[in-house]
Amino acid sequence: MTAVFQQIIEIFEAEAAGAIVPRSGINAALTGFSAAAMAFLAVFAIALALTAGQLAQRWSDELAGHATIRIVAPQNDIENRTAAVLQMLEATPGVTFARALDQEEQRDLLAPWFGADLPVHMLSLPQLIEVHHEGREFDADTFGQRLTEKVPEALLDDHTRWQQPLAAASKRLRGVAFLSFVLSFGVTAAVIALAAQGALAANAQIISVLRLIGARDSFIEAAFVRRFTLRAVFGAAAGGLVGALAVSILPGSQPEGALLAGLGLNGWQWIWLFLIPPLAGVAAFAATLGAARRMLRDLP
Repeated sequence: MTAVFQQIIEIFEAEAAGAIVPRSGINAALTGFSAAAMAFLAVFAIALALTAGQLAQRWSDELAGHATIRIVAPQNDIENRTAAVLQMLEATPGVTFARALDQEEQRDLLAPWFGADLPVHMLSLPQLIEVHHEGREFDADTFGQRLTEKVPEALLDDHTRWQQPLAAASKRLRGVAFLSFVLSFGVTAAVIALAAQGALAANAQIISVLRLIGARDSFIEAAFVRRFTLRAVFGAAAGGLVGALAVSILPGSQPEGALLAGLGLNGWQWIWLFLIPPLAGVAAFAATLGAARRMLRDLP
């Protein structure tokens, strides 16, 4: 009987302590909104971090098996130079396909800058040769030297200068995404700590009375920590859900969104979003516990 009575008293004390935490008001709204906003931004930070490397790798792979040869020569001699280069390519190990672009194709390449009505036939444009190769067997440096010796008017571009910036940009994007992810949780923890301090200060008299009747600070701390942590978890879950819906409708699969193809989350990557509410709870727990202990220590 004594054990049951003691358990009832503990439940009553917990409910009494929980009653001092405001269930609504500016502090509650601020906690839920900040957690939801953090989770919404964290979803995009996760999506950017996971797909930045994939985008850079995809673009790099598209460039890796291709090369371009540019021939600058008088129009009356450019066909002979083109034929000589194509003959060299046929005898080069690793080259799987090579062809010279016609005027229509070269006009299409220049159309985004000069318009579709560009009079290509009136311009002295270089001849472009498209080359497909297998990276392991094709030695771009050796072929480039041979090309310069036999056809000085030709220049090989193996797209290496484009691949390195892509790799560097990918690393920077992942770093920015990770920093944004950490900062979002840091800001949320700071906002929740301020909200908890405000709630404690608003209930200072009630806390003093609870202390007078024997309530321990641990019970008061538990009440605030439990309430603000749950608010943060539910707010983060709501914000994460909205963020997931926003990521799922990114126009990556549409033709006009070809540049964004691959952005978003796919397959098992969605699992990462389930970590946002627990992490928000951890941040809220630490922030509220620290704020509660500081305020209780300072209160008379």
